Amino acid sequence: MKRTIITTAVAGVALVTLTGCGGAAPTTPGDSGSADAPSGGSAQELTIWNWGDADEAAAAYTEDVKAAFADMHPDVTVEIVNQPFDQYYTLLGSAIEAGTGPDLALYNGGTQIKSRAASLVPVTDELADLKDQLAGWPAFEEGGETYSAPTFLQGFPIYFNKALFAEAGLDADNPPQTWDELTSACQAILDSTDASCFALGNKEGLGIEFFLSGFGSGVFTPEEYDAWIAGERDWTSEHATQVLQMWADSSADGWYNDGANSTAMFNDSFDIFSAGDAAMVIGLMSGTAHWKQFDEFLGDDLGFMMPVATNDGTTVALPAEGGIGYGILNEEKKDLGVDWIRASVDHDALAAYSLAGGQITSDTTITLDTDISSANEIVAELPGSKPLLHTALGADELDLLHRLGQQLLNGDVTVADATAQLADAAKG
Repeated sequence: MKRTIITTAVAGVALVTLTGCGGAAPTTPGDSGSADAPSGGSAQELTIWNWGDADEAAAAYTEDVKAAFADMHPDVTVEIVNQPFDQYYTLLGSAIEAGTGPDLALYNGGTQIKSRAASLVPVTDELADLKDQLAGWPAFEEGGETYSAPTFLQGFPIYFNKALFAEAGLDADNPPQTWDELTSACQAILDSTDASCFALGNKEGLGIEFFLSGFGSGVFTPEEYDAWIAGERDWTSEHATQVLQMWADSSADGWYNDGANSTAMFNDSFDIFSAGDAAMVIGLMSGTAHWKQFDEFLGDDLGFMMPVATNDGTTVALPAEGGIGYGILNEEKKDLGVDWIRASVDHDALAAYSLAGGQITSDTTITLDTDISSANEIVAELPGSKPLLHTALGADELDLLHRLGQQLLNGDVTVADATAQLADAAKG
């Protein structure tokens, strides 16, 4: 039976759509007059940077956003410039420093936008009327100001292949609930199938942030978790050290596909899971590597599982928070920028993308009508979700975590040394 479920507000959201294509894709709305046109009759222009559309559904969403904006400003020319994601923030930073940055730019929620708040124009009052309609605001707030509106919710669900579980003699209807059970399941998969336990792409160093946020609620106590999100974290503490040890041990125990450190996460590692060559993967719930994409390959064999409980006194929760949003860089075009942000959260545009593109949207008034069980199960867990741990880190601290994650995966650094380096970075 197909169920209709309503997305419920969560307390945060950070989208990682790591796909992009080079070049500009300008669009020029109609020629009718506009009150926003400058004197002399020439239309205004708005230059916007993002990292491109992942697929046809994403491209259709972009067109819907353009149309919603054109309804408000038919005489404004919008130029969207797609930059490659792996260089996106470097290119953006260089352009801003040189004074050639765009009027608006797309940002991941959490660290990426918060660490750049000084270069952005606050829109706290201008978007206040959307507060009750959208979920995920904390990922776009810093110092008491709001810098964007969340478009989608992002999180790190753990997906698994039911057929591989069955091949390994595991109960696909009852996936692991503790770290010990997960360890035993991985060993059974490695012993009984030709698949790896988890698909992993760590060429960019992103694997450790998926691991930290994906499993963190089962490691840290609720008090430790909240303190971490609030910026009060101690990398040398017992449980922070434990996460890094679990990461190193899982690699030493052979959980991952060969060459994980030279495999791109987007989308090579997710292709490994889709192809049935890995039993599990820490994926996403919007943008790419989500329930809809995996369902196209695995169908009824696609399963969803919650993080596992590693320590007593923890509260296992779906890691989810605010996704991507556009930030305004040009104060002189603030009014146009606010309207572009409003267009990006247009109800109809988000509703269409939700089903077509596998998005869990920030708009809590949108219903998700699908018979894909993993999607229904993810939405059901949203009310108890917790923000992503890695998005609370500073930019330099996160970069260091990426490098150390690669070194820990190879056994090139000890956990003690890694925690000491991260503790020093956190102080800075």
